[in-house]
Amino acid sequence: MKQSDSGALGAASPAAFDSSTPLARELADITRRRQALEVGTLPKPAETRIFTVANQKGGVGKTTTTVNLAAALARSGARVLVIDLDPQGNASTALGVEHRADTVSVYDVIVNDASIDEVVQRSPEFPGLFCVPATIHLAGAEIELVSLVAREQRLRTALHAYLEEDGMYDYVFIDCPPSLGLLTINAFVAAREVLIPIQCEYYALEGLSQLLRNIELIERHLNPRLRVSTILLTMYDARTNLANQVAQDVREHFPKETLATIIPRSVRISEAPSYGQSVISYDTNSPGSLSYLEAAAEIARRGATS
Repeated sequence: MKQSDSGALGAASPAAFDSSTPLARELADITRRRQALEVGTLPKPAETRIFTVANQKGGVGKTTTTVNLAAALARSGARVLVIDLDPQGNASTALGVEHRADTVSVYDVIVNDASIDEVVQRSPEFPGLFCVPATIHLAGAEIELVSLVAREQRLRTALHAYLEEDGMYDYVFIDCPPSLGLLTINAFVAAREVLIPIQCEYYALEGLSQLLRNIELIERHLNPRLRVSTILLTMYDARTNLANQVAQDVREHFPKETLATIIPRSVRISEAPSYGQSVISYDTNSPGSLSYLEAAAEIARRGATS
């Protein structure tokens, strides 16, 4: 029996290390990508870059993208603030910060004139990562904002006052709800750049023209500094022709804005929030984590050269 077992192991051994197997190729690719990310440090922007992550279509990876790009940049040494403007509070959950109903939150900032300094929390993910949490109270904020003075500029006023006091942030990411209501308008008015995640699936471009028209209106009437700077392809499945076609269509329409990095469909990316973590800290060497690290590096380098 022992000879037979030994022979079986001996026969299997060369195949296990055969560089032509899919597993070996995947491991080699992960190693290469990890090594490439470790070369040098990412440049920091000359001034705080403020991104609104938006797409009125749900389920395209807005919150996932916000959290993981923020974590990736914080991991590189940047100081990053995430503002959770979605009543569901998923970004707050993923970053491991408190957001129970009685928590002082972004709702108090935009409705009750609280300062961001009163509500910001440090994320346990990385030393330089902070979050302004959302609570369930934000669900009624759209109605309450209607009667308030300068209702579209509430977040911008609070954010700019906070950054003037504490100007040490390199990046601010605002996670929006899947709608084009007053909360999203507040995010557009507060930001300078728009990052649009686009799902590599059917109907990916549906509604995008309406989103771009709204951004144009905001730029024209409320925030002349706003621009769509970044488009990130998400939920990519290389096995399907559809995903490849969507990626090609997006690149044809938005060649300058679309990042070279594509975020794959990944079980690890989906699992991480249930542990109150980003995929960057949950499984750093997974393909999904490496993709977000690469996207963050691309954003950082684009900002340094723009």
